[in-house]
Amino acid sequence: MGRDRYVDFLRAWAIVLVVLGHWLITALQHGPDGALGAPELLAAVPWTQWLTLLFQIMPLFFLAGGHAAGGSWERTRSAGGGATAWVGRRAVRLLLPTGLYSGLVLFAVGICHGVGVDPGTLALVGWAMAMQFWFLPVYLLLSALTPVLHAAHRRWGLAVPVGMAVLAVLADVFVLTVHAPYAGLLDYVLVWGVAYQLGFRRHDGLLAGRLLPAVLTVGGGLSFAALVGLGPFPVSLILVTGQTPSNTNPPSAAMLAWALTQVGVCLLAAPALQRLLARERVWRSVRPLGGVSMTLYLWHMLPVLIAAAALYLTRLAPEPALGSATWWALRLPWLLLLGVLLALAVRVLRPLEQALVAWYERTFAEVGPYRPWLLWPGLAAAVPALIRIATGGFAPDGRFPLLPALGLALGTALVLLHRAPARRAGRRQRPGETADALEEAA
Repeated sequence: MGRDRYVDFLRAWAIVLVVLGHWLITALQHGPDGALGAPELLAAVPWTQWLTLLFQIMPLFFLAGGHAAGGSWERTRSAGGGATAWVGRRAVRLLLPTGLYSGLVLFAVGICHGVGVDPGTLALVGWAMAMQFWFLPVYLLLSALTPVLHAAHRRWGLAVPVGMAVLAVLADVFVLTVHAPYAGLLDYVLVWGVAYQLGFRRHDGLLAGRLLPAVLTVGGGLSFAALVGLGPFPVSLILVTGQTPSNTNPPSAAMLAWALTQVGVCLLAAPALQRLLARERVWRSVRPLGGVSMTLYLWHMLPVLIAAAALYLTRLAPEPALGSATWWALRLPWLLLLGVLLALAVRVLRPLEQALVAWYERTFAEVGPYRPWLLWPGLAAAVPALIRIATGGFAPDGRFPLLPALGLALGTALVLLHRAPARRAGRRQRPGETADALEEAA
């Protein structure tokens, strides 16, 4: 079965908007003491929080991920494959580029810490390079749970995402009323898991027609308006310092409502966009983004640091008042500059990722034997490490994050070793075989 172009488009669109959104709200200014800082646009200019309704597009990434995962897992099951092989492929697809990224960033943090870089500056840089990491442990968990989630989808159908949504709201109420933050951790899996489960249903053709998408759009939109206008939730769908409750930390009932709205809108827009994507010229402009989506997602804050060093540390960049007309006018050249820098970075870094995949392809066999006693402990080590980095950055308080770094290194190593070496499997890999599997797992 051929690839679903619309799903690939949703994934590419989500990545592009996330990158542009982060770049748009990133502000750099020198403070009164001359130190370079990053004032928070969403807090300093509150009306900009409405922009997050356009740029918080990750529900569609989870929808697309569920669609792709459902099809991939069904093909694996029908071919006699098991959960260890399937989950392992997807974990490798996520952890190989993440491990490369984290290793290079941690190496740089170690050098900077060793030569005495200001701890405040190092903490800011470490936070900027980890601000996107919240997505990784959530997606890794949902991927690991896919065999169970998909079995529930086959047995109970729409009751599964409905039940997850109800549990998410109950957990949110518990967080707000009893102030139990650990209950909110469930919402990371439940809220984003609703979109993931709806992806299963879309793959099976169970979201066709216009009635259910219209119900999701209208119902989700009205619920979001009520929760923001009459309830306790802010409009911002991105974390704002000091704002309580938050819609993202953990994902709130308002975030769930907006996710349902986005899913409904994208389902309603699907027929028109599918006709557009059927044109080869349009498809050729979209398809390349799929191959570099993880590279773009992981490395998109590097151009900000390069621009900061080249233009702000040297005081070459103008610094109009945050949120002024001049400041907004300068956003366009700012975005163009960062786009050029990211394109150059991808040209340099993508071959490193491909070399890493080629090494894995030569070294480990795609056809087992598999080692579940390495895969699952590896995931159990990698997920908490990714969470620690996502919450504290790569340099919390200007220090090297030793325990998260060790946890991520151990977890990644165990996941990679869940396959036996190729020579023990009795054959060598065919060129591109693992790369094809990793692309399917995306």
